[in-house]
Amino acid sequence: MNDFLIQIHNKTYPDKQHPERAHQAIYNLEFNVAQHEFVCLVGPSGCGKTTLLNIIAGLDTQFDGQIVLPGTKPAKIGYVFQNPRLLPWHTVRENIELACHEGIDARILDDLLETMQLTRVQQSYPEHLSLGMSRRVAIIRAFAINPDILLMDEPFVSLDAPTARQVRQLLMQLWRQRPHTVLFVTHDLREAIALADRIIFLSNPPMHVVRDIPIPLSAKQRLQESPIEQFRQTLLSQYPDIARLL
Repeated sequence: MNDFLIQIHNKTYPDKQHPERAHQAIYNLEFNVAQHEFVCLVGPSGCGKTTLLNIIAGLDTQFDGQIVLPGTKPAKIGYVFQNPRLLPWHTVRENIELACHEGIDARILDDLLETMQLTRVQQSYPEHLSLGMSRRVAIIRAFAINPDILLMDEPFVSLDAPTARQVRQLLMQLWRQRPHTVLFVTHDLREAIALADRIIFLSNPPMHVVRDIPIPLSAKQRLQESPIEQFRQTLLSQYPDIARLL
């Protein structure tokens, strides 16, 4: 399977009050992602990160450029939104099964639930879940379709720090067991360092790539606060321009 390429020359939104004007959201943005690479996108709030994911997912086709997806067949895309979007009238297990239009082996689903520590609540309804649990269900649902590309839009937002740390670690455990190509949006630099093979720093609108930085930390170091903070300080020292993008 080949890399996939994101190349957006221009993305604008019309101004309803002033039709002669347009808001330019993205301009000359280009990068590629290797197979099974975990890439974090970091940029200021409102810079267009969600717009970018929607373009990649095919939910927004009004742009000038191209998204070259890997493989010769239509790529299967998983999407984890900021809101878990679970159907309240279905159980945890049913919410996951409904996303798998081609079906899913019960043993695989059992393994996913066990890895994300949700086996005991698989027959529960969303109203009985904590926010952290709901977000884990959303992650399983995206992994369960075995996507070629997994898009994750700040999936741990609004979680308290200990819960976010726990879910990040469970996500990495799941990803190492079942590697996928991941684009993960966050505004939290520590979170990006803990997760990513690379961090792509994005500018204020019109959004473009400011920095593309590999993360050399080992899996063991990513579980410890000290190496993450040391690398964060190093980045801010070497690239002072990225501080304004956080």
